[in-house]
Amino acid sequence: MNYKTVQELIDEGEGFRIEFKRRISSPEKIARTIISFANTKGGTILFGVDDDGSIVGVESEKSEIDLIEMAGRDFTDPEIHPTINVLSFGRRDVIVCQIEESTMKPHYFLGEVQHSDESYRKNGENTRVYIRVNDNTMMASRETVKILEAERPDAPPLKLGIGENEHRLFKYLEEHERITVREYGRLINVSDRRASRLLVRLIRAGVVRIHTHEDREFFTLAYDVKV
Repeated sequence: MNYKTVQELIDEGEGFRIEFKRRISSPEKIARTIISFANTKGGTILFGVDDDGSIVGVESEKSEIDLIEMAGRDFTDPEIHPTINVLSFGRRDVIVCQIEESTMKPHYFLGEVQHSDESYRKNGENTRVYIRVNDNTMMASRETVKILEAERPDAPPLKLGIGENEHRLFKYLEEHERITVREYGRLINVSDRRASRLLVRLIRAGVVRIHTHEDREFFTLAYDVKV
């Protein structure tokens, strides 16, 4: 990672794979962001860069690197080891923290879950798994965690059968375009947990897609699927 590349990232602004941090307030907060990138498509955190892209620099590169390493070692399971570099912009240092997409998904957060993480806890869920959604770090739903587990190299092969429950889902989506776990459970008269498992299998098969919008998830037919 060189000066030109980092400057291009700053000019691009925060997004799905880029986050700016003025400073490190705690390793727990950094761990959530590191986990979200590892569980999604990877990304870069720039420490010493303000939200507007202005370079403010870090106060102590050694102590902040220690906190980043602590975040990935002590607050994630499995551990995450980012690639860390320091670049100087004039007299101001920027720490570049690169996180690769993991093959050991999902990574779990081992710190204390804060009140601000209520997006899924309000439905009785607390997965301690974070993902990247647009430019935000969000707690993953139970369905998303299952999908992440299925992406691991050692995941068991998929066995899929199309029966009455699946056909009722396809018909509903042709008419209404989207459905939630709870709506699907009511449609076929099964528990939310059972509906969730059915949807995850269809996602793995490429028949259904999952979408996250703010704190809500819904499911649609894959665009290239004809039923």
